[in-house]
Amino acid sequence: MEHPQTFVFFGRSGSGKGTQARLLVEYLEKETPHKALYIETGARFREFTEKNNNFTSELTREVMEHGRLMPEFLPVWVWADTLINQFTGNEHLVLDGLSRRAHEAPVLHSALAFYKRENPHIIYLNISHKRAFDMLKSRGRADDTDENINRRLSWFDDHVVPAINYFKNHDYFKFHEIDGSGTIEEVHDTVIRAILKPA
Repeated sequence: MEHPQTFVFFGRSGSGKGTQARLLVEYLEKETPHKALYIETGARFREFTEKNNNFTSELTREVMEHGRLMPEFLPVWVWADTLINQFTGNEHLVLDGLSRRAHEAPVLHSALAFYKRENPHIIYLNISHKRAFDMLKSRGRADDTDENINRRLSWFDDHVVPAINYFKNHDYFKFHEIDGSGTIEEVHDTVIRAILKPA
């Protein structure tokens, strides 16, 4: 991995994509000569609401507290602002929670093309609806009711899957569908083997 590369993670809630993205960051920074810039939109939103006290942060906090969907411009602003202000071009990019609607996918595509990132890796951690449901229930969070979980998983099928298919069907990207049902270590090993496999 001589040159910095780009990795975009997708997966249902409960698939462990955040864990796998962070493990990949650790691997890249240990095994390659480049640092990694990790952008996870959920964490960026939490950071934004904690550090700012303005009308936009107030409305964003309200959306987050009620588990509602962010308007399209805000996730794009969050990751674009990070790229503009923190990306030097010499880092690996590890992206999690971006382009979760089909019409957002071309926006990310245009950004990666602008930054001359060649053949970004799309890593789709695929787990069944039932496994995702069971994983989310096991967290024991107050807002993880059956209704809320099923709503989130249905939203993924209706909106995120079409975005995934955009990347899957475009030859600019290297698409990897990974079985996410194994142990954390097994899934990590599978991810590493997939991204190191010659084209």
